[in-house]
Amino acid sequence: MPRKLSSPEGQKEVVKKRHWAFVAYPESCPKEFLIEKLKESGLQCAVSPLHDGDVNADETQKKAHWHVILNYAGPTSFEAVSRFTTSLKATIPQGLEAIKGYYRYLTHKDNPEKTQYSEADIVAVNGFTIRDFVEMTRSEVTAEKRKIMRFVEENDITEYCDLLTELDKHDMFDTWEVAANNTIFADALIRSRRHKLEKVEKNADNVL
Repeated sequence: MPRKLSSPEGQKEVVKKRHWAFVAYPESCPKEFLIEKLKESGLQCAVSPLHDGDVNADETQKKAHWHVILNYAGPTSFEAVSRFTTSLKATIPQGLEAIKGYYRYLTHKDNPEKTQYSEADIVAVNGFTIRDFVEMTRSEVTAEKRKIMRFVEENDITEYCDLLTELDKHDMFDTWEVAANNTIFADALIRSRRHKLEKVEKNADNVL
C-alpha cells in the first residue's frame, strides 16, 4: 500500500497531485451518501469493496472501511482535496504517485497475507476505468484471450461482431478491449470454430 503521511502538514509538502486516495467508514459516511457525493463531484472515482475482514498487527479486528480513489482532470492541491474529504467525514487524503498500485490494493491483490476481496465488487463512479491509466501486462492479455475462447464456446458465437456485442452487453470491458485490439486472433478463433461446426454437421448429414 502507498505510504500514508502522518499529518496534513506533511501532506502539504506534496504540492499538487492528480490522483488522491482516502478512507471512509460506514458509521460516519454511509455507502449511499458516499456514492451520491462522489457522483455529484463529477470526478472519476473507484470505491473498494467494504474491507470488513481486515485485522491489525495484534490480530484485533479493524473497523470496516472503504478505500476510495479520486481522479482529477489536472494536478489538485491538498487543501482542495481535503475540503472535499472533510465534507464526507472521511480521512485525510493522500496523494498518489501512480494509480495502479493503489487500485490493486483495493482488493489486496498483491497482499496475499491480507483478506482478499473481489475486483467485481469495486464500484466505478463517473466512468472510472483502470484501463485509462495502465496497460495490460502480457500475462493479463493472455488470460483475457483464454476467457474469449471460453466465452465463444459457451455462448455459441459464430460471428466476430456478435462477440463484441455480447461482451459489451455483459460489461466485460477488459475482454472487449482485448477482442477489439486482437482482431486477427478473435476472428481466426471464430472462423475456425464455425468451420468445425459446419464439418460436424456435414459428416452428420452423410451418416444419415
